Amino acid sequence: MAGRKRPSQPESVDAYAALRQPNYRRYVAGWTASTVGLVMLNAAVNWELYERTGSALVLGLVGLFVAFPVLTLALPAGHLADTMDRRRILLFSQFLLTAAAIAMCFVSYLHAPIWMVYGLLLVAGTARAFGAPARGAMLPLIVPEKIFQNAVAWNSFIFHFSATIGPIIAGMLMHYLHCAWPVFGLSAIGAVVFAISLVFVHPRQANHSPDALNLKSLMAGAGHLRREKTILAAITLDLFAVLLGGATSLMPIYAKDILKVGAIGYGALRAAPYVGAFVMSAALAHRPPFERAGRSLLLAVAGFGVATIIFGVSTSFPLSLICLLTAGALDSISVVVRHVLVQVRTPDSLRGRVSAVNTLFIDTSNELGGFESGLVAKFFGPVFSVVSGGIGTILVVMGIAAAWPEIRRLGRITSRDERPMPSEEITLDPTMPRTIQSRT
Repeated sequence: MAGRKRPSQPESVDAYAALRQPNYRRYVAGWTASTVGLVMLNAAVNWELYERTGSALVLGLVGLFVAFPVLTLALPAGHLADTMDRRRILLFSQFLLTAAAIAMCFVSYLHAPIWMVYGLLLVAGTARAFGAPARGAMLPLIVPEKIFQNAVAWNSFIFHFSATIGPIIAGMLMHYLHCAWPVFGLSAIGAVVFAISLVFVHPRQANHSPDALNLKSLMAGAGHLRREKTILAAITLDLFAVLLGGATSLMPIYAKDILKVGAIGYGALRAAPYVGAFVMSAALAHRPPFERAGRSLLLAVAGFGVATIIFGVSTSFPLSLICLLTAGALDSISVVVRHVLVQVRTPDSLRGRVSAVNTLFIDTSNELGGFESGLVAKFFGPVFSVVSGGIGTILVVMGIAAAWPEIRRLGRITSRDERPMPSEEITLDPTMPRTIQSRT
């Protein structure tokens, strides 16, 4: 009938557009190998140190030593990512990671003093400090803008797949070989594979920042976040949620002393959050962006806190796996929203420095959260540490929602720098890229 509006058609999504790009396939092939190796290295370090010491504080110190280089080097690394060839910075980070993994292999084989392990963790943390901003800023230059969302959705999917199989492989190797040094050797191979693949990746020319290395340039990323209140709220939420909900560092204690499932069970526990995130990422790759992104973010982080609490009190291995699967899936949703905001609402000339601030917030919260969990567990026990962290996460969600009402009203996210309407239900410009990317 005349005058009657036709029902809107569902938004079509080409789920495999990025994988048809040879440039992107070369990138993710190497990145997958490196990610598997890095997750294996992290799992092996924690298991071996707990086997040797039986100390929760020793596990917590792992996070502290990995976080220190990020705290001190992330902002200069972000400046370099905006002023230099990002691919070369990534190559440097992979060679540094290779050296650290090879050295850790010998340290493990010789049962060298634990302080040497901590020293090599500083080197690995330095590699992460330089690699993360360059990688985050280079991805938009690898694929055409019109399929950027699809590329980072597959990035999330592949990362979680890699992070799922990494701990399982590490756990099986340590169980059957009764040692960790082969795991570190495989980690080094993964970094080398990524370095080789980067040689054949040809990103578009970046819009390099002309800024000199000074305090104003270093703080440019932070200044952009202050102007984008929703980005600041999302990063702050993730920072405190991960800082308080850092149960991952206590997995050796749960596997060995509470659930009594050994090295193979430990690998399954480490992998479970990534399995949940892997499944969620696959679902997100096949759906349009969130229509009410802010509400989805807040509910996901609150649910993450609830799953953490239940895991903390569980003495059942199947229930513990279900809690970790759920926590990983919900965490993936929160990461989606945060990376949409960070990547899409940041100009290319600032992407390295904004990615560096994001790394400074998120990577250090992961590692410092491990230190906090280990420290609390030393004095009050692992169950209190995990449960109190989950409760704290829920309280943080309530505080962020009250302090930044913009995040509650955030609708669909646009890549254009435009003033939101009162309801924040922003219409997305179809010519602009949208992203989904996972924590790495």
